[in-house]
Amino acid sequence: MCGCSCDDCIDSVCCCIPYAIRSNIKPCLCILGVAVAVCAVITGIVILLAYGLPPRDVKITVEDASLTRFALVTTPTTALAYNLTVALTVRNPNWALGIKHDKPLEAAYSFDGQPFDRVKVADEGDKLGARKTVVYRLASGSADGRGVALGNAGEAEFRKQNATGVFEVEMALTGKFKYKLRYTKCKMEATCKLKLQLAPPGTTAVVFQKVKCELAKQEDKYC
Repeated sequence: MCGCSCDDCIDSVCCCIPYAIRSNIKPCLCILGVAVAVCAVITGIVILLAYGLPPRDVKITVEDASLTRFALVTTPTTALAYNLTVALTVRNPNWALGIKHDKPLEAAYSFDGQPFDRVKVADEGDKLGARKTVVYRLASGSADGRGVALGNAGEAEFRKQNATGVFEVEMALTGKFKYKLRYTKCKMEATCKLKLQLAPPGTTAVVFQKVKCELAKQEDKYC
């Protein structure tokens, strides 16, 4: 309709463009098309790697812990009087997936297999971004003693460890979370086995070797 003929034009508009200009534009359009195709492929691969594959497990570590009191009270009932502080880190190693706590994250302390305290670590709805680390500083204690069913064997184990000044306390973490853009609820469960040296009188802290907590195996492949 422009009074010109073109053999290879798909769009009639190109017939209105002089041949010399068209011959220069066509290679550029080809390169642009290849670039767009490559970008689309790369974007697809990135989305697949970020959201389509099983995510990496969170990393939970006890960076520091201090025990300034750990005493056995037997009257009127068996109890533990203690002062315990813990610095707990949770790291999300995934580079694109953030997480959101679907249920509160809690930590339960136990001695010789018997629980004696439980504290809240994170609230429901709390978020942890991709490649981010959060530090939780937990403090708990009981001056008068917290009831615990140790039994004769447990009391004997307490006396044995009390003689060395090093107590073995287990911290069990339980909670649930979801990854960003996913509906699967994943469990956040881990066990941290702590060896706590009772701080000598007149001191506030002792050397603590950080502990990598052992994660429970996930039941869903997308967790």
